[in-house]
Amino acid sequence: MSHTFGARALSATGLTKRFKTGRTYIEVLKSVDFDALHGDVTMVMGPSGSGKSTLVATLSGLLKPDDGQVRAMDTDLWSLRPGQIDRFRLDHCGFIFQGFNLFGALTALQQVAYILKHKGFSPEEARAKAETALAEVGLTNRMNQRPAELSGGEKQRVAIARALAKAPDLLFADEPTSALDGENGQVVIQLLQRAAKAHGAAVICVTHDPRLEAYADRIIHIEDGRILDDRRTTPPPVAPSPALTGA
Repeated sequence: MSHTFGARALSATGLTKRFKTGRTYIEVLKSVDFDALHGDVTMVMGPSGSGKSTLVATLSGLLKPDDGQVRAMDTDLWSLRPGQIDRFRLDHCGFIFQGFNLFGALTALQQVAYILKHKGFSPEEARAKAETALAEVGLTNRMNQRPAELSGGEKQRVAIARALAKAPDLLFADEPTSALDGENGQVVIQLLQRAAKAHGAAVICVTHDPRLEAYADRIIHIEDGRILDDRRTTPPPVAPSPALTGA
């Protein structure tokens, strides 16, 4: 799917989320405004408990905010019915979690093909796309291994291949390097960057790993449910050469 690099993929206004603890409510998000562009890697940084994971959950259709609106891919996300939100995530979103979320019984190839079959690809198409995605993350020789036979870095690359195989418009990563050493962490963030630059995805990455800042186009600091700082590290992306459009 081709995108206009630098176009807005997602915008949110007034996001508020409260959680009940005992008889009181804790406000985890306090009227947050947020947007993300195609071709950008946006890092959301902040201490534990700052609201950064809650923010990503509300942006991606996983957690309904108490107030506010999310407009993603020209869709008013929270006006949809639950089944429609599930379909939106399947069609438009990729997710990478710190716990990998892989199926223990499936090979790397099956993990990726499984998602593609749900999108409606034939078994043959799903397999071919899965092989391509695993090759892109450097796992051609590990396609038939199950999670127990893979290292932490390899497991995270399977999870990234599974997310990238769908060619998502929006790619959400929650602490994707927290379980990895420095070298594997660098591989992971370079793959996220490639998703933005070669495929035009809007990549939104929650992290407290300062090593990742060097790969960000934009860094947002959140603390106590509010955005304290929002700065670009590079100019907004411009349209790439025709060869990359729709890559």
